[in-house]
Amino acid sequence: MDSQKIYLLAEVTVLPEFLEEVKGALKQALIPTLQEAGCEGMFETSREDDPHKLVFFEIFSSSAAHKFHLEQDYMKQLFTALDGKLASATIMTR
Repeated sequence: MDSQKIYLLAEVTVLPEFLEEVKGALKQALIPTLQEAGCEGMFETSREDDPHKLVFFEIFSSSAAHKFHLEQDYMKQLFTALDGKLASATIMTR
């Protein structure tokens, strides 16, 4: 079993007219994510110079835990909710 921790930095730029809607969808996914056994932390902020750019730092206990996270219904609903509301592709650094 792969037990190496996964550290992710994600940056999402939201179209201004959808910012509050996207923040609401993210909030709904945050609570169950933090309850996942493999989620060791998830932090969200925005850039001071660009409030439409949301930044996430995520820590998962393993690749399997991150895969489990992405397979959950609330994450699938989140990805659907984000469709058409982002100004650019998500930047993901692992």
